[in-house]
Amino acid sequence: MTSSSPVRDKPRTSLLGTLTVVPWSSEPSSTTPRLPFLTVYSLGDGRDGPEAGEKAMRAELEKLGLPVSGQQVELVGMAKKSITLLVEAQQAVLTMPFLRVQCPVPPKWQEGAHENGNVHLICLTRPWPHAAPGGTIGPEQLRSFLTDDELRSASARCLVPVVRVCR
Repeated sequence: MTSSSPVRDKPRTSLLGTLTVVPWSSEPSSTTPRLPFLTVYSLGDGRDGPEAGEKAMRAELEKLGLPVSGQQVELVGMAKKSITLLVEAQQAVLTMPFLRVQCPVPPKWQEGAHENGNVHLICLTRPWPHAAPGGTIGPEQLRSFLTDDELRSASARCLVPVVRVCR
């Protein structure tokens, strides 16, 4: 189980609407460590509706140089300078030109982020109105949504280096 955290903004005036962040992680195995993920999505409640919000999210990601292809890319150019992720005290603070959000993360998620030195960031262009901020998202619901082929191909994915206050 994981819960979503809203980005405080004025959804009625923004094309993007209410942006939400969900931290989750894979289970470690004997060959792979725990992989922490951070998923960003809109509720589709923006000023001009879900379709306009989807286009606006795609435009913001492409401005950063993050292709909306579903393929994971390295942070390059503008994106490397514009995306930061501070992980400390069981909190993740994600900063991008169009959002800044702080969300609580589980201890094992934080451990994975610190051990790996990065987090898998997934920015969805398609809204997910059924996963409202503060609600609980079950593992099956998350898996079902994130493994949808259409959704996957309409997302930007990259590894974001983790910044720490102390080491």
